[in-house]
Amino acid sequence: MDATAAVTSAAPASVTEEQPPHMAAAGETKRKMIMVAMDESEESFYALNWALDHLLNNSEEETTIITLINVQPPFSPLVYPAGPVVFAAPTMVEAVKKAQQENATTILSRAFHMCTQKRVKAETLILEGDPKDKICQAADELHVDLLVMGSRGLGKIKREVIHKGTAGFY
Repeated sequence: MDATAAVTSAAPASVTEEQPPHMAAAGETKRKMIMVAMDESEESFYALNWALDHLLNNSEEETTIITLINVQPPFSPLVYPAGPVVFAAPTMVEAVKKAQQENATTILSRAFHMCTQKRVKAETLILEGDPKDKICQAADELHVDLLVMGSRGLGKIKREVIHKGTAGFY
């Protein structure tokens, strides 16, 4: 048995689990953690604006922190012309990664500015990988209370025709 388990088992019966870092003890201010997934779409900025207008309360008992997250898809350095597979030059890979970083910074700067205009504390997070996986993983690791995402801008018919049966559709 490790030291952590020994301490937990020796604790009083009312203390069985460790609280997430944003939970407040008695008499302290509670922190509400909201994560907003951001990309270049207007739908994500609409979702952020909606969250800022509808999910915040200005009570002194609760502090709201918004985490703005942008996930860039991984760059595959393979070029698939009509013939054999060709690897991209290292300078091209660096240029694409730099452009992705600049794109993410621009998106999060705009979102961060929206938060500061509403006097809301915000943090930014840029990750690389599959967006649906990375967003869920970050929300779990940061113990967020609420995850806000914009719609993809597709109507009901387009969603059914284009993505019928795909597991990764959200």
